[in-house]
Amino acid sequence: MGSRIMYVESKAEGLNGRGRIGRVSFWNNGKSLLYDGKTFRRLRGGGYKANYYEVESGDRYWISGPKKNGLDRLYCTPGIYIDEDVQEEYWRTIRNQPSKVGRLTA
Repeated sequence: MGSRIMYVESKAEGLNGRGRIGRVSFWNNGKSLLYDGKTFRRLRGGGYKANYYEVESGDRYWISGPKKNGLDRLYCTPGIYIDEDVQEEYWRTIRNQPSKVGRLTA
């Protein structure tokens, strides 16, 4: 099982859901993911603005690699929370902005 930093946005309450940057674990060739204690599976045939669903609740999510420019949200509203355990790697490696290490929102 591998892992990497990903952008995770809930679509449970509409198209402009809560977004987070965090470490996601993969298994089953990327068809299944684990994040924040929840299991996600890929939507078959895709979905409207969502590509995974949470197994227990059925809620839909958009999960993708984070963008270097930080424009991960579909509608570019601010307030993406960065999980504390990945924030240093996110700012240094992905965004190439080491001066922002310690900042927990993008």
